[in-house]
Amino acid sequence: MHTPPRRGRCGLLTGGRPVVSAVIPLYNKAPYIGRAIQSVLAQTEQEFEVIVVDDGSTDGGAAIVEHFADPRIRLITQENRGASAARNRGIRESWADLVAFLDADDEWYPAFLETALDLRRRYPGAGLYATAYTIYNPDGGRRVASIAAVPPTPWSGLLPNYFRSAALGEPPISSSSVAIPRGVLKETGGFAEGHWWGEDVDLWGRIAFRYPIAFTWRVGAVYHTDVASRACTRIQPVPENPFVASARHAIERGQIPPEMLDDVLEYVAAKQLQTAARNIQAGRPDLARANLAWCPTRLHRRQKIAYSLMALIPAPWYRRYRRMKAVLAQH
Repeated sequence: MHTPPRRGRCGLLTGGRPVVSAVIPLYNKAPYIGRAIQSVLAQTEQEFEVIVVDDGSTDGGAAIVEHFADPRIRLITQENRGASAARNRGIRESWADLVAFLDADDEWYPAFLETALDLRRRYPGAGLYATAYTIYNPDGGRRVASIAAVPPTPWSGLLPNYFRSAALGEPPISSSSVAIPRGVLKETGGFAEGHWWGEDVDLWGRIAFRYPIAFTWRVGAVYHTDVASRACTRIQPVPENPFVASARHAIERGQIPPEMLDDVLEYVAAKQLQTAARNIQAGRPDLARANLAWCPTRLHRRQKIAYSLMALIPAPWYRRYRRMKAVLAQH
């Protein structure tokens, strides 16, 4: 086992544990990893450790991490196994009772850790602590994510209904604005490995089956959509969002409270529609039709009908339509 970091002036308790562990998965994000680490070092809460898990990068990002002399930072290297495996490795290597996550191409505002710890003090029974987040667009514009079914700012508390919020608006939780107790991560098994898309929302959903979710409108992180290599920008077929499988299994086993079921199904439908759209764009209408076969929804009926019709169009025709639409949008 690794030895827990000790403290002189490095911000860790002598002979003890840090207050929070920051886990950063790294894969070919050399241009951004320095910014991410700097945003952690600039936190108003300084009792932390930083664990960067280099998941087989080939662009020299690990050398940038090694350039930081702060003893609170640890670099762990492994063969490429995906973001979930890197996060899970970081969890196993961490020492704090609260684990916060930051993607290598995002950044925290200085009060993020302070805010997450304040939420935990106020709502110790929650399974997850999340802040609002800013979305940074390629044109340089910034906006706070539009999160639905939550009392208006400056509210903070336990989300009235996580699944309704997630089904109706932008995600109330991002992978860079969340902190989770170690015990909850252990109980739920952490991030599902073997997936390159949707593995984060799968974990949030599995936690929400069992625990209330604490949230604050205080903005804690910046989500950078201007990074071209983000997984969400990949146009590649996806058989199914992993949360859909998790929800199906939970329903079959009777693990979802009856009062939660309708909202869970609407969230499943939202994920199925999102996946169907990706598969249509990737030229796999057959996968899209499979996604839409289990898409129980009252709230997204029109979108389901539209995607069902698109999934009947031959893939070459759809790609031609997309190209024409892109050209027209430029004029």
